[in-house]
Amino acid sequence: MAKRREEALEYHTKGRPGKIEVVPTKAVTTARDLSLAYSPGVAEPCREIDANPEDVFKYTARGNLVAVVSNGTAVLGLGNIGPLAAKPVMEGKGVLFKRFAGIDVFDLEVGSEDPDDVIRFCQLLEPTVGGINLEDISAPACFIIERTLRETMDIPVFHDDQHGTAIIAAAALMNAVDLTGKKLDEVKVVFSGAGASALSTADHFCRLGVPREHILIVDSKGVIYKGRKEGMNEYKAPYAVATKARSLADAMKGADVFVGLSVKGLVTGEMVASMADDPIIFALANPDPEILPEEVAEVRNDAIMATGRSDYPNQVNNVLGFPFIFRGALDVRAKGINANMMLAATRALAELAREEVPDTVRGAYDGSDIAFGRDYLIPKPFDHRVLFYVAPAVAKAAMDSGLARIDLDLEEYVDRLRASLGPGREVMRWMTNRARRHKARVVFPEGHNDTVIRAAAQMVEEGICQPVLMGRPPRVAEKAHHLGVRLDGVDIVYAAELEERRHAFAAALFRRRARKGLTMAEARWNMYKPIYFAASMVEAGDVDAMVAGIEANYGEILRPALQVLGVAEGVRRVAGLYMLAFPNRELLFLADTTVNIDPDARTLADIAQQTAAFVRDLGIQPRVAMVSFSNFGSVDHPESRTVAEAVRIVQTEDPDLEIDGEVQADTAVDPAKLMGNYPFSHLQAPANVLVFSRLSAANAAYKLLDVLGGADAIGPVLLGMSKPVHILQRACSVQDVLNLATVASVDWQARTKHI
Repeated sequence: MAKRREEALEYHTKGRPGKIEVVPTKAVTTARDLSLAYSPGVAEPCREIDANPEDVFKYTARGNLVAVVSNGTAVLGLGNIGPLAAKPVMEGKGVLFKRFAGIDVFDLEVGSEDPDDVIRFCQLLEPTVGGINLEDISAPACFIIERTLRETMDIPVFHDDQHGTAIIAAAALMNAVDLTGKKLDEVKVVFSGAGASALSTADHFCRLGVPREHILIVDSKGVIYKGRKEGMNEYKAPYAVATKARSLADAMKGADVFVGLSVKGLVTGEMVASMADDPIIFALANPDPEILPEEVAEVRNDAIMATGRSDYPNQVNNVLGFPFIFRGALDVRAKGINANMMLAATRALAELAREEVPDTVRGAYDGSDIAFGRDYLIPKPFDHRVLFYVAPAVAKAAMDSGLARIDLDLEEYVDRLRASLGPGREVMRWMTNRARRHKARVVFPEGHNDTVIRAAAQMVEEGICQPVLMGRPPRVAEKAHHLGVRLDGVDIVYAAELEERRHAFAAALFRRRARKGLTMAEARWNMYKPIYFAASMVEAGDVDAMVAGIEANYGEILRPALQVLGVAEGVRRVAGLYMLAFPNRELLFLADTTVNIDPDARTLADIAQQTAAFVRDLGIQPRVAMVSFSNFGSVDHPESRTVAEAVRIVQTEDPDLEIDGEVQADTAVDPAKLMGNYPFSHLQAPANVLVFSRLSAANAAYKLLDVLGGADAIGPVLLGMSKPVHILQRACSVQDVLNLATVASVDWQARTKHI
């Protein structure tokens, strides 16, 4: 717990304090830009909006902006800690909105516990935001605030603590009831807890078809029954039923469903044993549930369990709801969020859980056999498909119920949502998920490096690969201890202590290089060098892949790797590429960024074909532009002629590959320039693979795009080696090491047919 506390505090303080920032979406780099962004140009959209208020959605960010509003009176399990202490949670909510649904957030903490103050504050926000997410406001004030705002405001207002759990738990209930052969209109349901979340969940169960008289709610005073006076209010009163049950134990006898939204450890094994056959138990208190799944398993082998925790199956996580509900509501400019929209979200989640789970989701979790059943009632939080299941369902419900201001073509809307995920954002997740399926043993010659040690520990934690660090064990262990890093699951190899393996590796290297000037003495000496020993481990099959270079120049790693391993069959020259992931656009591949300084036409053709093959392995259709300073012969120069010749070679050898050139870089990626000026081009759409005529151009391009262009550079990926070897850039980050280890693992899987 102490370590987790330190990590959490460091996470929130590192770099800029907090978790969010405001980023401009338009260029403000010239005097002209400034005159358009502010005075005098900004007056024009102001006039348009004054004439037609709906144009605010056209000219401003209001349509994609949500206010997360809290007064800090009921924060997580911390209680009434006030608005200042609540701010990290509200910023976190903003991060989730942005990460999962692309929605911008202002987190607004209100310094008042008076419901009227919060209500008036929100009402005054209406011209600013497209919706309001109420958060961590205690009951009964939250009921009053939400109800009043829904009645008086013309934008979506949603108290996630009430409705988020309700929507997700209801989806799990739908599927659990189906799996057990029970019926919603027959099940008997017991709730532990009578706060905002519990009462809202009970209401939502009733909307699904559970009769209100079949629900027993138990609060701190016992069962809510007809005639009870103590601790009652207008929100609990509708659930007062005629019953002899007075305690939670009484209520659970013969019950089909238990929903816990109360406190840790409230439910006993005896209570679970008294339930009906195939009991459905949702113990949702966080972070510790009313009863743990293993405690249930001790008394029942027929129970279906869900909790609010990620370390057990069936996590009821609000992140499956609110980002996507607001996404759908905002995109139709809904005037509110009603019961039909919430039901639509529930049914969409239940439906998605029944679909075949893609590999991109399977690999992100411990087991690869995720399938609809007792341990998989609702989608996983990182299932990207939730966006284009839930948001369109909510949008449709808003349109059908008359709350939408605009109508959408739902098929086109789904396509737009899919595109918003972007292959760039997904590529590393896809690779990470693949890597986890069959973990490669990846050796790191610079095992004493701090960054590599940190990365190795994270690789084990995230299940990316099985790291092998080269270095003197006491030194590596001392460094890890100093860094506060545990190396459980990390192997450490020290070449100087492995005389037999050194001699065997040296003999193999001598046989390979004897007629290329290498002596046996030199071969044996080389095996004391981590890079040679690590490459020999790959060649011998002791490990599956090698990642190196954080403390060396690129060539210092590439030369030994080529000497020990060599190139793949049929490959003339190796090459390097970078993947560039941009927000909201297709992934871009740049080559050769690392190896061939001044390639001839034959080498350029090889680079293009190797890069295209890699892109195809990712499931992406390559469109290759051979880049130069000339557009299709506009400049007659030896370099442009070399590029054009490379295109002709590739078109002859791989006629199915979409490739053209020579072409300037901007023309290659700008559809207006490409199709408008050069309709004869073989490229039917902007290129996603750029092969440069020189290493200097490719290297400069990816570095500038990485640093100044807002791209996330992934690589370098080394193409053409006989076995998986990938070379880091000197002094790179932990994330760079993780990325390349993931690439190396997927590379090994592809070669050994594990994919």
